[in-house]
Amino acid sequence: MLYITQLIYVKQGKEDVFQEFENQAIPLMEKYTGKLIQRLRPEVSAYVDGEDQKPYEIHIISFDSEDKLKEFMKDDTRLKFKHLKDESVESILMFKGEKM
Repeated sequence: MLYITQLIYVKQGKEDVFQEFENQAIPLMEKYTGKLIQRLRPEVSAYVDGEDQKPYEIHIISFDSEDKLKEFMKDDTRLKFKHLKDESVESILMFKGEKM
């Protein structure tokens, strides 16, 4: 099982575009064994210390394997709306790991 944590930094004013992308991408993950474990949008008061820039959302997801993740990333339907992600996301910091 592959676990992924993403810190997602969205361009200011593009939150609705990002949400439109997520509305398409999240249900599509299931086709490739993807599961959304947590989707967090922390309030500013939740931060104790760290960098100036704070992520808009934090996602924790899983896939059965790296191959399933790659299949999801190449999915034709996902690629049709990937422009929404490109338009709205400034950057993503992604960590891959396994459950311990």
